[in-house]
Amino acid sequence: MKLGKSKRKIPVGLQLYSVRAECQKDLPATIEAVAKIGYQGVEFAGYYDYSAKDLRKLLDDNGLKCCGTHAQFDTLLGDNLPGTIEFNKIIGNKYLIVPWLDPKKYSSVEGWKNAADMFNELAEKVEPHKMMVGYHNHTHEFEPIDGQVPWDIFFGNTRKDVIMQFDTGNAMHGGGEAIPYLKRYPGRAVTVHLKEYSATNKNAILGEGDIPWEELLSVCETIGGTKWYIIEEEKDVYPPLKAAELCYKNFRKLRPA
Repeated sequence: MKLGKSKRKIPVGLQLYSVRAECQKDLPATIEAVAKIGYQGVEFAGYYDYSAKDLRKLLDDNGLKCCGTHAQFDTLLGDNLPGTIEFNKIIGNKYLIVPWLDPKKYSSVEGWKNAADMFNELAEKVEPHKMMVGYHNHTHEFEPIDGQVPWDIFFGNTRKDVIMQFDTGNAMHGGGEAIPYLKRYPGRAVTVHLKEYSATNKNAILGEGDIPWEELLSVCETIGGTKWYIIEEEKDVYPPLKAAELCYKNFRKLRPA
């Protein structure tokens, strides 16, 4: 598949798990600091006991959008789903991303097909609310089961509107190359986690490792269907907010504001 010539400007957000200790200590100050760095949005990984209305006010006061939330799978199931939908409507979020499926539970081809079926049902349920569900990878999704890669089992059996939230660093740690997967499932990388990987430098942050960022971003901007870039940095090389700032600056060297 050839890449198109035109590239879209895609906004960039921060996965707040990157600054989770700061959020726990003082969420308003952390949100303000993230906005001052230059980020246009945030993706939640927990709400720190704040109400949806208070979170929305924090975002609005700092000129930020909610570019997603990492929702534990059980919050999307059964009687929990309506409350999750309502909460995310209030904070202005359209993207409900499941961050983890336990590899002990999903350890077979059939298990991953069953997971795909559940996500298809969820996608149908949230569609009337103009929301989408998706899945975020760690490393085990790229370890073959009976000759099949779980990531392919899952996305080969889900609707095209189930978001493939590809975490670049996690995938490469697990043996999954980002660019081939983005090309294999065009239009499905609605939100993408930009995380560095280096085989030789464990301290590398975004822009300092092995990921071919220019090619990767070009794929996102042409055939990926990407609406948000989301930076995530989990290493303890720098204080978390400093790391978030350095990653942002390196990203802007690739894609100026």
